[in-house]
Amino acid sequence: MTELEDRLERFETLTAECELIAKLATDGTKRAFYQKLSEQYRQLALDMRQAIASKAAA
Repeated sequence: MTELEDRLERFETLTAECELIAKLATDGTKRAFYQKLSEQYRQLALDMRQAIASKAAA
């Protein structure tokens, strides 16, 4: 597995963890924080997938 694939896997894991924490959070502020954080990790994973695809195409 390449370094980029390792990072992609890590971002996907962090996304899932943040989504779970957001679902379990009883405090609205924490819920919103972890939802936003999961969105940011999701975007990083998407960017990483695009970088992997670009590198594979080159």
